[in-house]
Amino acid sequence: MLDTTQYGKLLRQEGFKYFSGVPCSYLSPLINDAINQNAFIMANNEGDAVAIASGISLVGESYGVVLMQNSGLSNALSPLTSLNYIFKIPILGFVSLRGESDSSGKNTDEPQHELLGSITDKILEICKVPYIFLSQDMYEAQKQLQEAKKYLTQGESFFFIVKNKTFNKIALQELSLLEKRIGKAEDSKQEDIFPTRLEALEVLQYLGKNSILLATTGKSGRELYEINDSENQLYMVGSMGCVGGLGLGISLQTNKKVIAIDGDSALLMRLGALSTNAYYARMRNAGNFCHILLDNQSHDSTGGQFNLSPFVDFTSIALSCGYERVCMTHNLDEFQLAIAEFLECRAGGAWFIYLKIARGSKENLGRPKVTPQEVAKRLREWVRNKK
Repeated sequence: MLDTTQYGKLLRQEGFKYFSGVPCSYLSPLINDAINQNAFIMANNEGDAVAIASGISLVGESYGVVLMQNSGLSNALSPLTSLNYIFKIPILGFVSLRGESDSSGKNTDEPQHELLGSITDKILEICKVPYIFLSQDMYEAQKQLQEAKKYLTQGESFFFIVKNKTFNKIALQELSLLEKRIGKAEDSKQEDIFPTRLEALEVLQYLGKNSILLATTGKSGRELYEINDSENQLYMVGSMGCVGGLGLGISLQTNKKVIAIDGDSALLMRLGALSTNAYYARMRNAGNFCHILLDNQSHDSTGGQFNLSPFVDFTSIALSCGYERVCMTHNLDEFQLAIAEFLECRAGGAWFIYLKIARGSKENLGRPKVTPQEVAKRLREWVRNKK
C-alpha cells in the first residue's frame, strides 16, 4: 500500500501541482490530499475534469492531472479522443479499477462495476492512451511516474489504473477550514437544523406508496431500501446523474405518478437534462413527473468531499428550464405538503421540489439484497398491473 502523503509529495516534486476530477472511494485518499493542499478543482463530470486538466497542460508550467472512477471513463472519452489526442495535449490520469475480476473471472465488486471492471484497460488501449497498473510499492511507483513523464513530454496522455487499497487513507482537513478556503457561499449553520436524507425518504415512501419511486445512485437508494423494500421502487446503481432522465422516460409511458429522487452531486453532473425533462413533461401535460433534489452539499458516498452545490441556485435553474412548479422547501412539513400537492395534481408539466438535508447517512448502512435485474423486472410488472 502506498503512503498517500508521500506519494502526493512525489507528484508535486515531479511538477504535477494541479488536479481535477470526480471523487471515487478508491482514489479518495489522493483526492483528499490534493484538496488539503488547495490543489484540487472539483469537476461535475469526468469529461469536464479532462478539459480542465488539458487547459492546465496547454498553457501552464505543469501537466494537469485527472482522477476518476472507471465508470466515469465513458464520460471522459469524448475529450480524450477529440481534444487530447487531436491537439496532442498531454494529461496524467488516475482511474480506479472498480469491478476487478478474481482468478476465476468473477466480479468482486458491486454489479454496476462488472462490465467496466473487465474492459477498463481495453478502453484505454483502443483509445490509444498508454497506461499501467499503479504499483503499491513506492520505489516501483516512482519509476512508473518517470516512465509516464516520457510519454507526456511527447504530447501523449498517460493513465495509471488504480486497484483497491492502493493508497492508505488520509482525512480531509477540518470542514470549516475547507469551506473558508473554497469560499463559503452562505453563512454556516448547524447541520442538525436540517432533516436527514433518511427522514425525507420516509416521507416520500409513505406518501408515494402508489407512485413510482426512483432513487439516484449512492446512499439514497440504499437508505430507501433499508426503510422498506417495495416493488414500486428502483434503486439506481452507477449511471450517476441519470435518474431524472429515467424518470422522464417512464413518465412518458405511464399515467402513474413518477418521483425521481436526485442528489446534488448527481444533478450537477448532468444539469443540462433539466431542460429536456421540463420540455417533454410540459408537452405531455400529464402532471405525473416530479424531480426531487435532496441537497447535502457534498459527495457523501465517497467520503464527504465538497461539491459546488453551495454556489448553485437549483430552483432558479429549474424554473428557467421550464419546470412548471418549483418548490423550495425548508423543513419536512413543507416538503410533505409539496409532495402531497404534486400527488393531487391531474395535469401540467414537471415539478421540481428542493430540500436541503444534513450531511451524512444512516450508520451501518447496508446494500440492497435484490439484484438490479430483479428490481427492473418487478417494477415493470408493478406498473403494468396497476394500469
